[in-house]
Amino acid sequence: MDQNQKARLFELADLIAAVGRQIHASKEVLHRDPLTSVEISAMRFIDRNPGTSARVAAEATQQISSNFSRALRSLENKGLVHREADAEDARRVRLYPTARAQDNLRRLSELWSDLLDGAVSDEDEVESMISALRRIEAKLAEKARARLPRSD
Repeated sequence: MDQNQKARLFELADLIAAVGRQIHASKEVLHRDPLTSVEISAMRFIDRNPGTSARVAAEATQQISSNFSRALRSLENKGLVHREADAEDARRVRLYPTARAQDNLRRLSELWSDLLDGAVSDEDEVESMISALRRIEAKLAEKARARLPRSD
């Protein structure tokens, strides 16, 4: 990679981080009891994958199981996640977002949509950005998984 490409990629990461900080700061009006970064990662995965197991969620969010377990207990105490025994194997536990979590997600959607309204208004541009950011997220997750020690 040449220096120009390196500088452009750094600028991209820096801008993503700056936008992320502004978006993250805006949600503080919703929560009296803010979530940690581990809790946010866990909640995001559980919202998108209801019925997942704690092990799968911890791996997907690249969290150490003890840290993930602590975050999961906190999310339960905050009324955002509940556990249910697996219908096919009672030894397994499935994770689901609560109605309160769904309400928070709805309010967050409204807040962030309003925040970005006017910042990006062209539908094609929005779709292009969503596609690019999904691709970046997937590639970064793939790289992170490749760095993890294999448990064969």
